[in-house]
Amino acid sequence: MAGLAPKLLTLRECDRTELEKLLNRRSTPQQIALRAKIILLADKGNNNREIGRELNISRFMARRWRNRWLELSERSIPVIERLQDEERSGKPAKFSMEQVVELFALACCEPEDYGRPISDWTARELAEEIVKQGIVESISPRHVGRLLEEAQIKPHQSRYWLTPPP
Repeated sequence: MAGLAPKLLTLRECDRTELEKLLNRRSTPQQIALRAKIILLADKGNNNREIGRELNISRFMARRWRNRWLELSERSIPVIERLQDEERSGKPAKFSMEQVVELFALACCEPEDYGRPISDWTARELAEEIVKQGIVESISPRHVGRLLEEAQIKPHQSRYWLTPPP
């Protein structure tokens, strides 16, 4: 049983040039480069199976990116955005990157600078302080601990980060 021919994809010259620039850039993430190759091969007339063989991917992946490219091209979305992943489902992050960075900066400061009668920050003290400063509305000490652990920040060692060893 023969399959249906894939949808025809014809690139505008400016899109082709942009895709080729992305491929030639060293800083282009591998996923984006692979997707650009899929689109360029589709533009040359290759079907999904041929693209899959040449790039060592499934024909379903080739079809997905061909169809997504065609769909997003109709909406005049920039080339790099057409190659990005779609938004994923799930709950959005509760804290912005700026808020997390402010937490990290606070963790690297001395508690005495904030009127805290302690020598080292604890997760509970940090949580209370960033709420007090209005950086976040609320945050649990456990979440503060997870954020610090993920970033490999250890507040009890912060004084060693701030001053060079003798």
